[in-house]
Amino acid sequence: MIKGAIFDMDGLMFDTERLVYENWQHIMDEMGLPYDFSVFRQTIGRRKKEVELFYRATYGDDFPYWELAGKCRAMYLRRIEREGIPVKKGLYTILERFRERGVKIALATSTSRHTAVLNLRTAGVSDYFDALVCGEDVTNGKPHPEVFLTAAARLGLDPADCAAFEDSINGIKSACAAGMMTVMVPDCLQPTEEIKPMISLLCTSLEEAAAILGDEP
Repeated sequence: MIKGAIFDMDGLMFDTERLVYENWQHIMDEMGLPYDFSVFRQTIGRRKKEVELFYRATYGDDFPYWELAGKCRAMYLRRIEREGIPVKKGLYTILERFRERGVKIALATSTSRHTAVLNLRTAGVSDYFDALVCGEDVTNGKPHPEVFLTAAARLGLDPADCAAFEDSINGIKSACAAGMMTVMVPDCLQPTEEIKPMISLLCTSLEEAAAILGDEP
């Protein structure tokens, strides 16, 4: 039986990757720059500094990444305030089942703490989490295992006793390198041949994951 469940956030708990993509597409269209999902997908699961380097390598050293990232974030916050946050199917079920069984729960995300706390509060799930590890809490982003190792440490658990829930390729690499059971629920990215051997359990939704793991003795 697992003692800890460590969740990624964007694309796994919340359908926010698509919101961010739509915002970036709108911004890039306004600037007249070529952009589509094939570009955006290369930023998924990365921290902002890494995304900055990617955009500047793609669009030039004068690309105003931080200005545009701030604009994108403002658009995101307005939409969340207006419409709420889109919660992925099965999130409430799996969190409740783990809590009932005494499984400790942590967040492991490359997103900033401010946004992570806002998202959790908006969705009404803050109280389920025993620990939060966010982008500014670690030195190395995914696929480095630091974020998952830090989450396990904050739960007071051995990584081998934890299951990591991820939707991204870099996230699975990170969790696997941390020595955890890996559960992939694909969102924008499907598992590649490279990471398939790293996946302990592949599910179509958190609801399916809850049905498989949530009732284990």
